[in-house]
Amino acid sequence: MTHQSEITALLSDRLRVATRSTHQSVDQTIMDAKPFENLAAYGRFLCVQHGIHRDVAPLYHTAAIADLIPDLAGRLRLGAVEQDAADLGVKLPTYLEPPASTRSAQLGVPRALGWLYVVEGSNLGAAFLLKYAQKMGLSEDHGARHLAAAPEGRASDWRRFKEALNRVKLSEAEVGGAILGAQAAFARVHQLAHTHLG
Repeated sequence: MTHQSEITALLSDRLRVATRSTHQSVDQTIMDAKPFENLAAYGRFLCVQHGIHRDVAPLYHTAAIADLIPDLAGRLRLGAVEQDAADLGVKLPTYLEPPASTRSAQLGVPRALGWLYVVEGSNLGAAFLLKYAQKMGLSEDHGARHLAAAPEGRASDWRRFKEALNRVKLSEAEVGGAILGAQAAFARVHQLAHTHLG
């Protein structure tokens, strides 16, 4: 990582501000599709979740990123999404193309951090989604594993991730790369939502 100009504003805050409108648009698109109306709709929602978690899975096993974010591999939720789908007999899509987050050989650590910011942040909001899932008879042990909180709680888990993220020293150009990564992640979720939720 270069140190051309150390950024004083926290990286997590820069990412939050830069993606606020896109984040709201994605959330609205998903909730407008009523993914918790019944199990069939929830199955389509699982396809969206599988798509984005599949896309970021390689990043959780990248040494350069793991050096910056402790316990990174343990945060991966792709397996939980696949177990949820198996619980409910949901057939997940088969992808022929490489994961979206790694299609560019020039992705680099800053953009990867942007992708991870979006996916890790989604677990904070999953508290509300889990409540909807529970109304359909699902739980952290059946059908909604990927929405479960970390053992230490969502807030503490998110705080720990943000602290690690904010310790990474980035130049202004690298912060721009992280923002592009976060925007690409939200765009990918939007694309997956339109594909699977209509």
